[in-house]
Amino acid sequence: MKLHTFFALAGLAGVASVYSSASDNGTIAVRSANATTSAAAPRGEWRTLIDKKLTAWRGYKEAKVPKGWHVEDGVLTKKVSVNDLITKDTFGNFELEWEWKLPPGGNAGVFYRGDESAEKIYFTAPEYQLLDDAGHADGKSRLTSAGSDYALYPSPAGIVKPAGQWNSSRIVANGAHIEHWLNGVKVVAYEQGSPDWVTRMKASKFATWAGYGRLATGHIGIQGDHEGELSVRGMRVRTLP
Repeated sequence: MKLHTFFALAGLAGVASVYSSASDNGTIAVRSANATTSAAAPRGEWRTLIDKKLTAWRGYKEAKVPKGWHVEDGVLTKKVSVNDLITKDTFGNFELEWEWKLPPGGNAGVFYRGDESAEKIYFTAPEYQLLDDAGHADGKSRLTSAGSDYALYPSPAGIVKPAGQWNSSRIVANGAHIEHWLNGVKVVAYEQGSPDWVTRMKASKFATWAGYGRLATGHIGIQGDHEGELSVRGMRVRTLP
């Protein structure tokens, strides 16, 4: 079955047209064309994403930062359900680091390689799950626990810190290879579009979402639409060759 989507060259890049199709061995084959690059931080240099005015961000399908997000003493916080944030720039091959904490029962996420073609960014973007494993129902399954690639790749138990404490996280996206790190431990590694990825995707709720996980470049997002508080600090990104 043929799938139609948008793709871009690795690194900071603009959108490029592609056509992808499921091959006989279950992989997702991708062909890109007409890529354009955009101005951004030089490759390999760390770029801070959180400043007082949130100049790197805007709301999902919005031109400005939604009310409800604010920065104080270098910490990005929201206390109620608000629209998700997305980066103004797009990222292909990158390394992203940040620290986060949630209150008891807290639930949020960081998205990557997403676009604005659907109602919510999670229709296209994989999600690094942020969760109070001990206090939220999603913590009962490793597939939806802290550090997981939400609903596809599980994270091990015992790595996330208790609610109210700061956790450190890292995402490495290099071509098809994706890594999730939590508190210095690599908790998830997968190959985007591989036969294993396709099998897991087809067994999940994403099976009917034609655009899910098909992008090689896209926006980074921070989930705000869950109730409750989320705090993020020290978020920075650098592009990879």
